[in-house]
Amino acid sequence: MSKFWSPFVKDLVPYVPGEQPKLAKLVKLNTNENPYGPSPKAIAAMQAELSDNLRLYPDPNSDRLKQAVADYYGVSTAQVFVGNGSDEVLAHAFHGLFQHGKPLLFPDVTYSFYPVYCGLYGIPFEAIALDEQFQIRVEDYARPNGGIIFPNPNAPTGCALGLAAIEQLLQANPDTVVLVDEAYIDFGGETAISLANQYPNLLVSQTLSKSRSLAGLRVGIAVGHPDLIEALERIKNSFNSYPLDRMAIAGAAAAFEDRAYFEQTCQQVIASRESVVAGLTALGFEVLPSAANFVFARHPGKDAAGLAAGLREQGVIVRHFKQARIAQFLRITIGTPEQNQALLDALKPLV
Repeated sequence: MSKFWSPFVKDLVPYVPGEQPKLAKLVKLNTNENPYGPSPKAIAAMQAELSDNLRLYPDPNSDRLKQAVADYYGVSTAQVFVGNGSDEVLAHAFHGLFQHGKPLLFPDVTYSFYPVYCGLYGIPFEAIALDEQFQIRVEDYARPNGGIIFPNPNAPTGCALGLAAIEQLLQANPDTVVLVDEAYIDFGGETAISLANQYPNLLVSQTLSKSRSLAGLRVGIAVGHPDLIEALERIKNSFNSYPLDRMAIAGAAAAFEDRAYFEQTCQQVIASRESVVAGLTALGFEVLPSAANFVFARHPGKDAAGLAAGLREQGVIVRHFKQARIAQFLRITIGTPEQNQALLDALKPLV
């Protein structure tokens, strides 16, 4: 521990991202990356930005991207915020919208960055237990809070919450922000952005890392009431006034504009997911209902850590969490049909 650290640093427990192995020829199904590349139009737009203009600062407001998002979702640009990956967008929301002294509420099995941000910004929190089927029970959130956040579909379970339930949460908590983290929404969920004009306490975050295949670009967005967006802008402009570079703005805007490619690749992932679920079920696995680009599965007769190790020996990497309630589950990203078949073939001798 360095004597130069600020006192709070020693108590931080940082987020641990999924492993990024350096070995070639791995079937890498552990970090929920999209098996299909970005829109060719997005790549062309980024290549067009590789010019002498890189000596100039990018647009600090990312107006082109905000307009593309606003056009896509039928909202105004005043309702759109953009940042360097949805994790940065979430960080600004924690900083600017959840520091009220009351506990932030989120599920006990969820995205593990939430408690990390609470530690970073000194926010008390309560982890609300999912039910026995790993679903969010809206009624369990009827308690005093300084805000509510959850992924929809949830991660790592993949289970989705319907819009009626989200509306129930919003109506029951008119004085605090409900943040719906929609990193995986495009693989089978229904976005809550349609509720943004009715509920001033709703903020929806999304990422271009999953359904738009731009994990390497680091672009995230939020949509909500202009008052919430203004809070995020104030934080952003006090922290990093140029979060998105010229290529990120151009590529992300083009990705939103290319609806046909986006819809086609999402459908391919969904079809592959259903095929993987059928294959896993045939091997004796229990698979939670998923609306994401991954599945969460356990085998009643096999230890999950042993299965993950056995897969690794065959060059297939999946994600295993050690948290008590989910220690017997594997989170498996949906890959190409070839990768998915390699997964199922590797599992057969293990079960």
